[in-house]
Amino acid sequence: MFFLVEYDRQNETIVSFEAFDETRQHEAEESRLALELSLQRQNTDHEVVLLEAADEAALRKTHRRYFETMESLLKSGF
Repeated sequence: MFFLVEYDRQNETIVSFEAFDETRQHEAEESRLALELSLQRQNTDHEVVLLEAADEAALRKTHRRYFETMESLLKSGF
């Protein structure tokens, strides 16, 4: 699966999150580009990433920083 994440670093929050199955990889890539261009035009400083993982649970393990605050990561010994 592919996961498109728009992340607000300053507020440590996910702004948008969309999942795509393997057959929609091209659509996921196009969506990432469109989102980045839109944010650029709006002068919005958000991180946009397209990540691949077996499922959302795996993504939450490998990319915890998008789903937890920095404070909770530090407390857990990240």
